[in-house]
Amino acid sequence: MSGLTLRRRASRPARDAVPVVLTDRYSPLPRKVVVRVIGYGLLALGTLLYLGPFLVQVATSFKTDADAVGDPVSLIPSPVSMAAWEIVAGSNPAYSVPVFRWLGNSFFVTISVTLGRLIIDSLAGYALARLRFRGRAVVFAGVLAVLAVPGVVLLIPKFLVLNELGMFDSYSGMILPLFCDAVGILLMKTAFEAVPTELDEAARIDGAGVLRTFWSVILPLVRPALVTVTILSFQGSWNEFTHFLVATSDPDLATMNLGIARLTAGDLQGSQQFPLKLALATLSTIPIAIVYVFFSRYFLRSGNATGMK
Repeated sequence: MSGLTLRRRASRPARDAVPVVLTDRYSPLPRKVVVRVIGYGLLALGTLLYLGPFLVQVATSFKTDADAVGDPVSLIPSPVSMAAWEIVAGSNPAYSVPVFRWLGNSFFVTISVTLGRLIIDSLAGYALARLRFRGRAVVFAGVLAVLAVPGVVLLIPKFLVLNELGMFDSYSGMILPLFCDAVGILLMKTAFEAVPTELDEAARIDGAGVLRTFWSVILPLVRPALVTVTILSFQGSWNEFTHFLVATSDPDLATMNLGIARLTAGDLQGSQQFPLKLALATLSTIPIAIVYVFFSRYFLRSGNATGMK
C-alpha cells in the first residue's frame, strides 16, 4: 500500500507549478503605444514647421550678407558675424537706425492700449453680462457686427476722422482708436456670465454699489480672462501696422514695425541686407515672447485657483 500511495502522489501535478506560456518573439506593439508614437511624431513635425522660420530668422541675423544670399536656410552661420547687431545697437557709425526710439514708441503705445483695453473691455463686458438696461441687445449686436467688418475697409475713414479732429501725427491718434476691442469685450462678457449671480445679490445686500461689486467681488474671479485680454491686447497692439500707417507720418512717432517697414522701403530699398532686416525682426519678436511666457504662468495659476474655489 505504501508503494502504491507514493506512486499516486508522485503522479499528481504540483499545485505550485507555474505554467509556462510560449509567446511569439516578434509580437506586435500594443495599439496604444503605436498611437502615442504617431501622435508625438506629428507634434514634433508641427513644432519643427512652426519654429523653423524663427530659427532661420535668428541664424540669418548672425550671417554675413554673402552667406545669407548664398545659403539662406542654413541654421549654422559661416562665418558668424555681429555686423547686423552692431547696427541695431547703434555702434556702427555707417548706419543710423533709431531702434531705441522705435522701441520706446512701441512700448509706450502698447502699454497704453493694453491698460485702456483692460479697463474698457472689462467694464463693457460686465455691463452686457450683468446689468439690465434698454437697448442692451442692440449694443451687443453692434459689438458682433464690428467683428464682421474687415479692418482694411476702415483705413481711409480712420485717416479722415483723425485728420479732422486734429489727432493726426500724435500719440492720442495712435492710442485712442485702439482702446476698444470687440474680441476683448466678448471674452470678458463670457467670463462674467460664468460667475454666479448670487454673488451680486449678496454684495447688494451688504450695501455695495454697482462699481464696488464689479471691482471688489466679480472682477477678482475672472483673472484668467483678464490675463487672456492682456496677452491678446499686447500682442495685437505691438504688431499693429496698418492703423499706425494712417495715423502718423512723423518718423519720430514710428513704432518698431512701422520703422522696419519704412527702413526697408527707404534706406534699404533695392539692397538685400537680410541679416539687418531679420535682426530687427528678431528684436521685435522678443517682447511678445517674454510677455506671453510671463503671463501664461499666472493664467494657469489663476485657472487652478478659481477651480479650487
